[in-house]
Amino acid sequence: FGTLIEIKIRSSDSSVADQASAGLFRDFDSMHRDWHAWEPGKLTQTSALLRNAEWFTADGSVLELITLAQQFSLQSNGLFNPVIGKMIQTWGFQGAEHPETPPAQEEIDQLLVNLPTAADIEIDGDRMRGHNDQIRLDLGAIAKGYAVAAGIQKLRDQGIHNALINTGGDLCGIGSQGDRRWRIGIRNPTAEGIMASIELENDECVFTSGDYERYFTHNGKRYHHIIDPRSGYPAENTVSVTVLHSNGAIADAASTALFIAGPDDLQEIAAKMGVSNIMVVDRQGRIIMTPSMQQRIKLEAGESRQVVIISEPMAAATMPGLPEAIKRGPQ
Repeated sequence: FGTLIEIKIRSSDSSVADQASAGLFRDFDSMHRDWHAWEPGKLTQTSALLRNAEWFTADGSVLELITLAQQFSLQSNGLFNPVIGKMIQTWGFQGAEHPETPPAQEEIDQLLVNLPTAADIEIDGDRMRGHNDQIRLDLGAIAKGYAVAAGIQKLRDQGIHNALINTGGDLCGIGSQGDRRWRIGIRNPTAEGIMASIELENDECVFTSGDYERYFTHNGKRYHHIIDPRSGYPAENTVSVTVLHSNGAIADAASTALFIAGPDDLQEIAAKMGVSNIMVVDRQGRIIMTPSMQQRIKLEAGESRQVVIISEPMAAATMPGLPEAIKRGPQ
């Protein structure tokens, strides 16, 4: 998943922890291969088949993830868009090398004319087909969260009740690390070190989207990898978004959607996606968070940013039940 994965397991039997972590790393390797957005694998094969507009039987390892991504895209008013891989590639954010210059305006305009959405994928049981020949799946904004949630569930199924899976600062934890809860730091998006910390209660995940993860600078302007599907350019109003939720897939997708939404549309999208524990750093350097997040977060000593508390997303409690795919993970 393009990052370092760390697994911490608290157990009285080290062999249990060793065996469980080895199994998880094998699973993560398999998911990484299957879900890679541009290297040959099951996801790229699925993208090619979707562009043919014919029905085909979907591979089980990607079907559940695509189904879930489609649901989150709908809830986010399309701000989370899992099928704009071609736009992301045009910006140069698919590949090992970092881009040096933004694409020409003409290229972006041409892609926007027929930009695909998740609604262009039709799913019927285990079959699917596409309705836009520009579809190119890129599930980078949900795959890591989905994988970690699946890993946590697998540990539970093995009788492990105290663990933490950390994927480059995005993580899920269960139980505790002994006499204290799992405590994690949230990176400062504009300087070295951490900006805040939070103690996880049982079964919680923290995911952050930031403009510092993948970017390049051209003529003094930073261009990052989180593309706003409405404009074809990197989202401009946000520096980072942190979401705390009981499930990694939701936290992962929501952090991306809310980053693109920006402060003005934050509450509407958060309500539709069913998240309420949110912290945003905007372009003015302000920390914007909900009351529920304010109760959980601890800002570091010396943090001098202006803090703005917004009202709770009112519809968060009405989110429909999670689909089985998110509960049990990939099969």
